[in-house]
Amino acid sequence: MIMTYNLTVSIVLYKSKTAEVIKVVETLLMSPLHLTIFLVDNSPTQGLKEKLCVFPNVEYIYTGKNLGFGAGHNIAINRSKNLSEFHLILNSDVVFEANILNEIYTFMKEHPEVGLLAPKVYNADGTIQFSAKLLPSPANLIVRRFIPIKAIKERMDKRYEFKFFTFDSIIEAPFLMGCFLFINTKVLDEISGFDERFFMYTEDIDLTRRIQENYKTIYYPFVSICHAHGRGSYRNPKLLLYHIGAAFKYFNKWGWFFDKKRKVINARTLEQFKH
Repeated sequence: MIMTYNLTVSIVLYKSKTAEVIKVVETLLMSPLHLTIFLVDNSPTQGLKEKLCVFPNVEYIYTGKNLGFGAGHNIAINRSKNLSEFHLILNSDVVFEANILNEIYTFMKEHPEVGLLAPKVYNADGTIQFSAKLLPSPANLIVRRFIPIKAIKERMDKRYEFKFFTFDSIIEAPFLMGCFLFINTKVLDEISGFDERFFMYTEDIDLTRRIQENYKTIYYPFVSICHAHGRGSYRNPKLLLYHIGAAFKYFNKWGWFFDKKRKVINARTLEQFKH
């Protein structure tokens, strides 16, 4: 089947900064790939529509309510079936060079065993963002958020976030952060996109985990992006409650302390660092 587009892109908006969204759309449209962009707006009003509909190959979709991150992306993912070879799940708060899309596209075409690819991610200050991780245990999330003992957190994070790694070579990772996920559209169709039980937070863990059951999910360091990474749940009590609720849903789905598959997947992931 000949697809209409090389790439479809979905960006979920919620009271997003207009200049930020325009910048990322302009970057996407500079790519030589034949692509179309779905802007799914969960905001209370359609204030962004007028300024965003002027761009070619952009479809603005107003949902009328805050459906959440995964459900918003699923609207675009469902429209991308039989439309594109690959689909990019993208945050509006990322900055990158347009040419990285073609490099990723070429790599993915050459490696059909790869279902999902995520690039190297930098913070705004130029430091590495630890965007590739192991599957979390309940202890990982509890200690990181609620136990203010630096030595314990650092010891746990060193393994969980691969802080012993230089992040300069390709690795497989069972959890890749959801700000920029380049995915084979066929694979997204097979897994039916995001699990909409997760309103926000942990949906990217769940998505990566389901894809890696049958395909490689890789961290690809030869292209990079900059991600603002707001860490809103560290500052906003309402978002913290969303985060806690999402964690409960995730562990209820996959298992709490007796998730045997997690242990096997994480052990296999760590094995690649021994070579």
